[in-house]
Amino acid sequence: MADIERLEVGQRMSRIVKHNGTIYLCGQVAADAETGISEQTQTMLDKVDALLVQAGSDRQHILSATVYLRDMKDFAAMNAVWDAWVPEGFAPARACVEARLARAELLVEISVVAAEI
Repeated sequence: MADIERLEVGQRMSRIVKHNGTIYLCGQVAADAETGISEQTQTMLDKVDALLVQAGSDRQHILSATVYLRDMKDFAAMNAVWDAWVPEGFAPARACVEARLARAELLVEISVVAAEI
């Protein structure tokens, strides 16, 4: 049985879990929840970048992503930032759903699974 490695372990969750060459990131939200959807999406993806590097991966190795939007009216604006962030030819499997997020000011959250480099 392969070992499970947990990084930045807290009471409720680990920020990164690694198992059998697969990296699981906990849900990531914006650095500043007082900004609009474009800014929240960008700072959220910046956090994903940093965690992937810490875990030994990068955005070209993302296998799947689930995006949670507070309101689907923000779908096009979120996608504009997403499309600029994902390297051409490396789009992961992705789902996007409308959801109530942990705090009312949060507009977007993402959960990512990636392969280790």
